[in-house]
Amino acid sequence: MENKQSYRKAFIFLTILFFLWGFITVLVDSLIPRLREVFTLSYFQAGMVQFAFFGAYFLLSIPAGYILSRIGYKNGIILGLGTMAVGCLLFYPAASYRIFGIFMLGYFILAGGITILQVAANPYVTLLGPEKTASSRLNLSQAFNSLGTAIAPAIGALFILKDKVKTKEEIELLDAAQKNAYYISEASTVQNLFIGIAIFIVLIAIIFAFVKLPKIGDTASSNDYSRVLKNKNLIMGAFGIFFYVGAEVAIGSYLVNYFLSLDLATTVRDTPFMKTVAEWILTSGVSESSDMAVVGVFVTFYWTGAMIGRFIGSYFTKIFNPAFILSFFASCAIILIIISTLSVGLTAMWSIIAVGLFNSIMFPTIFSIALDGLGDDKPQGSGILCTMIVGGALIPPAFGFLTDSFNFHTALILVMGCYAYILYYGFKNAKRKVAPII
Repeated sequence: MENKQSYRKAFIFLTILFFLWGFITVLVDSLIPRLREVFTLSYFQAGMVQFAFFGAYFLLSIPAGYILSRIGYKNGIILGLGTMAVGCLLFYPAASYRIFGIFMLGYFILAGGITILQVAANPYVTLLGPEKTASSRLNLSQAFNSLGTAIAPAIGALFILKDKVKTKEEIELLDAAQKNAYYISEASTVQNLFIGIAIFIVLIAIIFAFVKLPKIGDTASSNDYSRVLKNKNLIMGAFGIFFYVGAEVAIGSYLVNYFLSLDLATTVRDTPFMKTVAEWILTSGVSESSDMAVVGVFVTFYWTGAMIGRFIGSYFTKIFNPAFILSFFASCAIILIIISTLSVGLTAMWSIIAVGLFNSIMFPTIFSIALDGLGDDKPQGSGILCTMIVGGALIPPAFGFLTDSFNFHTALILVMGCYAYILYYGFKNAKRKVAPII
């Protein structure tokens, strides 16, 4: 009984962590349109924010596994939380001195902490109880991760995007005192939110340091990756993770700017239902809010769709071949993007938002298919798959470059190509007997 209570307590704390890093990961997206105007960045430069964030996965996933083997799950979680807090605190001087490089460094350190948490928390959750219910526990924790990603855009719209950002030309018209006051106001918008997050992270770390958690499992693992690198299906799956994360992050990062390019802020204000939804989330009138905030609140539905789709998809992957479901969901994502590019107004808006619903099962399904049959080499396979989350660092800047050079519709062709590869990977594995995802 005492062991069960200990496991339950650990599971609750770990689930909070899943929510936390999902929330912070997507909150990054809310900063991109604001940073673009504050620092007068191109779309490509704004996309480099995601490069700093997701590049940490590429550089640190395998080293994080090595560190974990030395210090254990609990200490690994505390180290990850501490690293995240340092990253959040760096936003204070970055905002004060308006140095974009410090923002990039802060994001990288923040992502480094999240990477350590990913490596430590995912296997730890699976060990907190019977093996037959491990997938169920991990799915529940991941559902709260999706809850964090769903809430973050609304918080970003409310605290980060709500006030109008002045253009470079407007700032030049201000006198010295007005400029100083404006810069202080801009800095506080970012500083207050992330200092609050840092304090919360530190409190969670203190709880983990002093609360007795069960010491279970063996974190030691082999560092020999030569055997799994010869597995063609794993390598193809790794590229599937690369393209999935890149596509999902690219869409999420530029949704606000995409909506603004379609003049959807005006459409929202002129449509009673949409206006009511925006005011409900913003808790204020849309006329007083910036265009970024008005359209930014609807990014919430992109990530909420991913959360809802995870529950729906988990049912379908029990009764159908997961590879077939993966291909079907990728096909739906492509069709919805085509509809968005060929339409205007609310149709273009809701069709691109609905892509989130079909993103939902891709990550765990690709993981399951790629690791199928690896046996004792699964830890090494998982390390390779986590490393390929770097797609979130490379594809968004490429998306931004295409937008700068051409337009959003051209950039969306890149995203469709990502989903086309996932469709192919699912189709190729549809005839294989893949274990169902619980």
